[in-house]
Amino acid sequence: MGEKWTTANIPDQRGRVAVVTGANTGLGYETAKALAERGASVVLAVRNVEKGEQAAARMTGDVTVQALDLTSLDSVRTAAAALRSRIERIDLLINNAGVMYTPKQTTRDGFEMQFGTNHLGHFALTGLLLDLMLPVPGSRVVTVSSTGHRIRAAIHFDDLQWERSYSRVAAYGQSKVANLMFTYELQRRLATHGTTVAVAAHPGMSSTELARNTPAALRLPLTWLAPLITQTPAMGALPTLRAATDPAVLGGQYYGPGGRFEVMGHPRLVTSSPESYEVAVQQRLWAVSEDLTGVKFPVVQSKQNSFPSGSAITM
Repeated sequence: MGEKWTTANIPDQRGRVAVVTGANTGLGYETAKALAERGASVVLAVRNVEKGEQAAARMTGDVTVQALDLTSLDSVRTAAAALRSRIERIDLLINNAGVMYTPKQTTRDGFEMQFGTNHLGHFALTGLLLDLMLPVPGSRVVTVSSTGHRIRAAIHFDDLQWERSYSRVAAYGQSKVANLMFTYELQRRLATHGTTVAVAAHPGMSSTELARNTPAALRLPLTWLAPLITQTPAMGALPTLRAATDPAVLGGQYYGPGGRFEVMGHPRLVTSSPESYEVAVQQRLWAVSEDLTGVKFPVVQSKQNSFPSGSAITM
């Protein structure tokens, strides 16, 4: 495909089922809308059902709504059970929802808000739904990260919940590098199965509600610069859509805008920070995430007489 990948490049999605978290606004809305327009049956997994219904009404195609609050593991389990009762398969699970630069606060389970929502909530949801994907050829788990995974980003195992001190920027960076580490470790576990793959994407700098908690010192400069350094949510959703639908995508890859510094532009294959590829940290984070959420992923058995879908991760 050409460099300027757009929604016109999305293959026919008829017969496929997509679950998109945080799909009532912004990037999630544009992602769900594009998939529905190409024929997918799309579930908007959202915290506010009323807003989700309003979003669904503005879309064309088979679109339904499922309540999901990623700040509550009880809600995640309830949503997963509800989805399992109404659908038999999932082709695309798009872990899009997130919060950014929130003041210090915790989820209902006591996790730091950004780590708990952006990483742990999606980790648990994926683990609870994965067995609906494993039998489905070509199924993908797409997790949305951010260029913020490079900014003061590390997994602080000695203080994961930022109880001793708190930096909203560093906490966001931790949650976004966790998204990538989760993707890479999940792909490593899926690689021999031959059907489902895990892929990551980031939107660059997109004009969405996610930035509403930007620190005051940065808010005014960013407002002035916004026309020069941000793109529309529809453009920002393209890396996710490419990761989800491009037949050439391999498990373990990462897609972002193709412009300078990955801020804007049409989606292309990119690389993440060196830290995000540290296998020992990925595996430790996985074990900690299982302990914190109580969610154990299904054991993935390799399929005989089948070939892996491809992987960009070295085993």
